[in-house]
Amino acid sequence: MAWGDRKDGRLMRELDSLHYITGIIYPNRCDNEAFLPLKIDYTKTNEYIRKKNAEKPELKYNHFQIITTALLKTITLKPKMNRFIVNSNFYQRNEVSTSFVVKKSFDEDGAEALAFIHSVPEDTLETVRLKMKAQIDSCKSEAIDESTQAMDFLTKLPRFLSKFLIHILMWLDKHGWVPQDIIATDPYYSSAVMSNLGSIRMKSGYHHLTNWGTCSMIMLIGERKKRPFFDRLGNYEMRDSVEIGITVDERLADGFYYAKTVELLQKLIENPELLEGRLDEPLE
Repeated sequence: MAWGDRKDGRLMRELDSLHYITGIIYPNRCDNEAFLPLKIDYTKTNEYIRKKNAEKPELKYNHFQIITTALLKTITLKPKMNRFIVNSNFYQRNEVSTSFVVKKSFDEDGAEALAFIHSVPEDTLETVRLKMKAQIDSCKSEAIDESTQAMDFLTKLPRFLSKFLIHILMWLDKHGWVPQDIIATDPYYSSAVMSNLGSIRMKSGYHHLTNWGTCSMIMLIGERKKRPFFDRLGNYEMRDSVEIGITVDERLADGFYYAKTVELLQKLIENPELLEGRLDEPLE
């Protein structure tokens, strides 16, 4: 690891002058958000999942697995989306990952746990599905993840002491020195945070980024329902669809790069057979 690198990312020394200066004059992630809405045609996706589950019902493919794998592949093929800015410095993250919250039970008082998916270039839809299942099974057990354990410890301390320790953690966060045990399952240390609001029948929309951690992207997945799709003549057809809202750190890339990124993500979700190959397998 070279001087200036972090344990989770490489300092980008090859930046052009514009991006180098941008990280200094716009230092806070929350002040540099761009919102990217998407409407996905789910016609082929629904058929793909029905076919897969008819062939092997024990595997239980679902929509969240498709979208998660599509996001991981998109970030793998669009590496600028896997950058983060901390302490006014640009870093290229060492791995592609995503995280989400799992409710242990669907009621108002149900406890929550943190799931963290670490991907590798050779992952496919099937291996991501297995990783997600293992994480969700662990979250729904009585086990408590590492980051939740750390937060539970802080909340049991006297308030003045916990506030003092949290301020120290915020300083360590700025320099990439937070102990790994504390952030092992912290969603804001992943490439992207996901939230499947459709599972509780809510719409997608905007969600703010945070200055804590290194996450530069948050994705909200809305409820699946029939929506109109229009052709160039103004005619429309009602199709199964899902709306997705993505909030990104606009300092990472330009608008053209973001446009190509969401175009790729949409193509992968609408054509899930493309996810059967490796995450790093390029598309034509």
